[in-house]
Amino acid sequence: MALDAGGFPVTRTPAGVVRAAAGVRDLAVLDARVSGCRACPRLVAWREEVAQVKRASFRYWDYWGRPVPGLGPADARIAVVGLAPAAHGGNRTGRIFTGDRSGDWIFAALWRAGLANQPTSTHIGDGLELTDVRVAAAVRCAPPGNAPTPEERDTCSPWLARELALLPRLRVIVVLGGFGWTALWPVLGAAGYDLPRPRPAFGHGVEVELTGTRGPLTLLGSYHVSQQNTFTGRLTESMLDAVLGRATELARSVDGPIRA
Repeated sequence: MALDAGGFPVTRTPAGVVRAAAGVRDLAVLDARVSGCRACPRLVAWREEVAQVKRASFRYWDYWGRPVPGLGPADARIAVVGLAPAAHGGNRTGRIFTGDRSGDWIFAALWRAGLANQPTSTHIGDGLELTDVRVAAAVRCAPPGNAPTPEERDTCSPWLARELALLPRLRVIVVLGGFGWTALWPVLGAAGYDLPRPRPAFGHGVEVELTGTRGPLTLLGSYHVSQQNTFTGRLTESMLDAVLGRATELARSVDGPIRA
């Protein structure tokens, strides 16, 4: 597998994503392969344009301008799945949900739930550590207008599928928004979970219990931490806290308290 200028393995096609994700046995290797993905031309062009043009307030930043890997330990029992990195957030900092208002919300909530050691996430190296939770996105590149296409979602899905497969203790997935909810079903079906028919509709607080060869798994729906939702009050801190509180409760009920 060829390496790019940053030393990351390059993947250029949807079939290449399938091959590159399938053989990974370690999250660090997966993160490196995600970071070198170039399989969606529209997303590659946009993320790199944003990284060159920049926002005036970040003109001195060296933007990441790549797909953004997940964050969190391999022994996590909880996963949080969002939509995609923000153009001047994760696409700038190189860390999921970091450097934008959505990240301010989700990491503060994770801290209140006892899943993060600090309430802020501003840049790689700021001291943030997660406990028992892995945060990822359905699509790994910042999309124009925050709107990936279904084709881009499907091309990216093997990365998410492999990431979840590399979390052996996974028991709860908190899904932020309807896009992630839709993206997750084929991933879980391929992982061997018995999926309900018809598929449950997305909604805040929706809870779906699944069974599979890896044991029980609960999906929890939450409105996305987008500014559109948080500024209008559609999603409040107490609403998000309730979902994450339920996630920690479910994780503890399976195999003991969350470990610090």
